[in-house]
Amino acid sequence: MINKKSNGNSFPKNFLWGGAIAANQCEGAWNIGGRGMGHVDLVPQGCNRFSVMMGNLENFNDKKDIYYPSRTGIDFYHHYKEDIALFGEMGFKVLRMSISWSRIFPNGDEEEPNEEGLQFYEDVFKECHKYGIEPLVTMTHYDIPLHLVKEYQGWESRKTIEFFKKYVRTILMRYKDLVKYWLTFNEINCITALPYFAAGVVVRSEEEKLQQIYIAAHHEMIASAWATKIAHEINSKNKIGCMLAGGITYPYTCAPQDIWQAYETDRNNYFFADVLARGYYPIYKLKELEHKKIIIPFKNDDKKILRENTVDFISFSYYSSHLTCADPNAYAEKGEGNMFPTLRNPYLKEKESAWKWQTDGLGLRATLNAFYDRYQKPLFIAENGVGGIDELENGEIHDEYHIRYIKEHLHNLKDAIVLDGVEVMGYTSWGCIDLVSASTGQMKKRYGFIYVDANDQGEGTFKRYKKDSFYWYKKVIASNGEDLD
Repeated sequence: MINKKSNGNSFPKNFLWGGAIAANQCEGAWNIGGRGMGHVDLVPQGCNRFSVMMGNLENFNDKKDIYYPSRTGIDFYHHYKEDIALFGEMGFKVLRMSISWSRIFPNGDEEEPNEEGLQFYEDVFKECHKYGIEPLVTMTHYDIPLHLVKEYQGWESRKTIEFFKKYVRTILMRYKDLVKYWLTFNEINCITALPYFAAGVVVRSEEEKLQQIYIAAHHEMIASAWATKIAHEINSKNKIGCMLAGGITYPYTCAPQDIWQAYETDRNNYFFADVLARGYYPIYKLKELEHKKIIIPFKNDDKKILRENTVDFISFSYYSSHLTCADPNAYAEKGEGNMFPTLRNPYLKEKESAWKWQTDGLGLRATLNAFYDRYQKPLFIAENGVGGIDELENGEIHDEYHIRYIKEHLHNLKDAIVLDGVEVMGYTSWGCIDLVSASTGQMKKRYGFIYVDANDQGEGTFKRYKKDSFYWYKKVIASNGEDLD
C-alpha cells in the first residue's frame, strides 16, 4: 500500500497535499540553457489557438505578429527558488511538475543529452527536498521537441517511441535518488480532441484524422508501458502513474438513449486507463475501431509490453462533471467547460468566475468512486482548480471564489476516502501559482494561491504575491484536511 490508512474519519496520515504546474505553462526560458523548441512553442494565443491545438497547423514558422505564451510562462526558470520557498511555506508535501523534453534533448533525436537542462531539473528537485516536498514528475506534459514533429510526425511515428525511451532512461537514471513518483503522459485521452497539442499530430485531412489519432495514441501507450518497465528496473521503489482528463458524465434526461450516450462517453475516456492499468485493449474499443476501419499498428511485443507493465496508480484532472444528450433537437443550453464545452446542467451552480464554469464537488466524489470501482488501484487527483480574474489591491488578492471551489471539492474528496473507502494518494491543486492557461493561453485566467504580476502578453514585474487562498490552503495542509473552514 502506498498510503497509510486513515483513522476512519480523516485523510490518510501521509496524504500528499500540494499543487501542480507544467513546464510549458510556467517555465519560460524557451531559448535559454540549451533548450530546443517544443511543439507547444508554436501554439498561439488568440482566436487560432484551438484550431492549432486540434492539428490545423499551416507550417512550422513563427508569425511575428502573434504571441506564443508558452515561451514566456511565468519565468519559473529564473524564479524556481522563490516559488518553491512559497510552496514550502504553505506546507506542500508534493509538487507536481513536468520536465520539458526539449530541454533534455533539444531536437529529441540526439545521441547525448543537454547537461545544462539535466542540471536545471536536478537543482529544482533538490530545492523541493530542501522543504520536504516530494516531486511528482510528468515525463511529457503537452511538450515534445518540435524537431520530432517536423521530421517524424510526432507520436504518429513509431520511431518516437525509441526517442522517448532514451529520454525516459536518461531522466530516470539522473534523478533516481530525487524522484520516486512519476506520470508518463499528461491527460493522455485529450489526444482524441486536441491531437497537435497532446501529441504533435498535424492533421493531413479529415478523412485521415481518426486513423492518425489512434496510431499516435497507440504509440503513446506503448511508450508509457516501456517507461513503466524502465522505471521499475532502475528502482523498484518508483511509483508510475497514468494521467487522464477526468470528470463523470451525466445523462441529460432519463431517456435510455441519453443514459447510453453518457455511458459511452465515460467509457471512451476510460479507454486509455483500461489499456495502461489493465494491460490490454478492451473488446469494446477493438469493435469500435473495427467498425470505423481504423487499424491499430500492433508490432512485435506490443501486447506483451502492455500486459507486463501496468501502472502503479491512476491520476486524473477534475474541474467539473459533464452533461450529454442524445437528441440533437432537444433543448439543452451549451455551457462553458475547461478545455471542452458541455451542456449546462440546470442543477448546478455556476462558478463565480469570468468563465462561468459550473461547480460540481459531488461529481469529484462520483468520479473517484467510478475509477476505484473499475481499477482497484490507488488514485491521485493531479489537477483540480478554478480560473478567475484576480485584482491586486494594495499588495493583497481576495480570491474567496477560489477558496469556496477548493473547499467544496475537498469535502467531497474526504467523503470518498472516509465514507466510500476510496484509496487516494494525494491532491495537487491546479495551478498552485498563476500560470498560462492551457485552454486560452492567457495569464488573466488565474488558478493560483500565488499571484504573478504578468499580463496576457507576458509583460510585468513577475513579482509574486500571496492571495487569501494561500493562507487558507496552508491551514488545510497543516490540519491534514481537518480544518476546511
